[in-house]
Amino acid sequence: MEPEHRDQPHLPAPTLYPVGFAAGIACVLVGLVVSPTVIAPIGGAIAVVFAFFWVRDAAAEYRGVPEPIEPERREAPAVGTAPAAPADVGEAAMPEPEPGERFPRSKFLEASTLGLGGVIGGVVTVPVVAMALAPGFGKQGKHYADLGPLDNFPEGEWKIAHFFIDPKEGEVARRTAYIRYNGTLEGKPSVTIISNRCAHLGCPVQPNGPSFPDATKNLNEGGGQHVTLIKMLPAGGFGCPCHGGQYDQEGNRTAGPPVRSLDRYEYSVRNGHLILGKTYSVAHVDGTGKNALIHKNELAGPGQHIDGWEQIFYPLQPPH
Repeated sequence: MEPEHRDQPHLPAPTLYPVGFAAGIACVLVGLVVSPTVIAPIGGAIAVVFAFFWVRDAAAEYRGVPEPIEPERREAPAVGTAPAAPADVGEAAMPEPEPGERFPRSKFLEASTLGLGGVIGGVVTVPVVAMALAPGFGKQGKHYADLGPLDNFPEGEWKIAHFFIDPKEGEVARRTAYIRYNGTLEGKPSVTIISNRCAHLGCPVQPNGPSFPDATKNLNEGGGQHVTLIKMLPAGGFGCPCHGGQYDQEGNRTAGPPVRSLDRYEYSVRNGHLILGKTYSVAHVDGTGKNALIHKNELAGPGQHIDGWEQIFYPLQPPH
């Protein structure tokens, strides 16, 4: 009869730690897109915790499992001779492990193969992922648009401004804004600067009133910036020709499918020049002109609610 193996190699017991580790990695990848400062660190912590418990359990399964030793084969007794006496029951079935030996050779080779494969996979994957994701989260710099002297904007008069947020990028950086100088408020200039991006699907809105091309002014500012100013009279506010969205002169939605007011530009006045900064989203505006109260929010995409109960469906915004 073939002797029975008392110590057989066995696989680690089923565990949910790999699932938790995978969930943590998924959170990291999603967090890199939607919230690098909140979701990504949480996902990393989850992955580290579950990886620790996973490795600990795997090591515990291997610890103390001796490598099977082939039992000693005995020669069959010759015919007519008495069989050999059986070994004492108290004899050890296998020798004691060598000093310092913890893992059998097969487990060592298995772990080495998996570890080397992981290192090779990381060397191949990490640079590719880094090059794909890093540009979106690196320091891209802030772009400002110099629209020329503030004297080009008479008080109470609307202007259509065509400009470039970064002249080096060419036509893809061309933007349009509707600008009205409101005079001064507490000694500081007040300017209404409304983006022409519709809050429904991002189509360009147009003034609901006449424009005066004969009163066009072209300015060439520093850094290759070219600005075109056209006088207009948006008596009926602004409208989207694509889907019928309508806004008043402060950018508040009055009709149609848009879900909020038109976006606006931050601005400053430097050395008498009107400087445009980044855009931000507006829930709604109370009042008009320099007395307007703007309910400002972080820049959101077209069609996204930023107030009311509907905003719960848009908990996170990708970086801009």
